Amino acid sequence: MSNTEFIVNGRPVRVETDGGAPLLSVLRDELGLRGTKFGCGTEQCGACMVLIDGKPSHSCTREVGTLGGKSVTTIEGLSTNGVLSPLQQAFIDEQAGQCGYCLSGILIAATALLNNNPKPSRDDIVAALDPHLCRCGIHNRVVRAVQKASRA
Repeated sequence: MSNTEFIVNGRPVRVETDGGAPLLSVLRDELGLRGTKFGCGTEQCGACMVLIDGKPSHSCTREVGTLGGKSVTTIEGLSTNGVLSPLQQAFIDEQAGQCGYCLSGILIAATALLNNNPKPSRDDIVAALDPHLCRCGIHNRVVRAVQKASRA
């Protein structure tokens, strides 16, 4: 067991765990942040996506021991003082969610896209979100929501 210190949603955390433990398990089981989902466990679906130092990363395979000093943002960290981000609000406005299982990963990837490219084309949005699996068929609404947020 070892201690790893990093930042989660703007707050410093210190966890004592096997350095090889998946970040997803630490977020959900030790820190109580359950918005990030377990999907496939093999980086194939995107449900576990978080931002690590601003870059989208799969938390299902990322070892917590590699995070010393890094900053992690989960879906819970996208809102500020209970106010939704423009992207989250656009998802609500466009009804871009159905079952919601994939949405935390999609919102994280879309946040990274908009942070790096505030005015993405439709093709940019589709390419950024292509790795995310959603069986509910909300793809067109998701693209519209990201476009709407880019205009906000």
